[in-house]
Amino acid sequence: MAATKELKLTMYRSMNGRLKAHKSCARGLGIRKMHNSVIVSDTPENRGMINKISYMLHVEEV
Repeated sequence: MAATKELKLTMYRSMNGRLKAHKSCARGLGIRKMHNSVIVSDTPENRGMINKISYMLHVEEV
């Protein structure tokens, strides 16, 4: 069984004044506030949300 890849996401820009869809993506990924880091699995669904708000995130492979 292959090990699942994981990504560490850190939000470094505020959600104030962002589009509602972008705020929803951040909440869907589990990010609640600035400088908060979360670990998510590397799936196409998560990658799509990450790409949508990539200007607000730092992404690292874990």
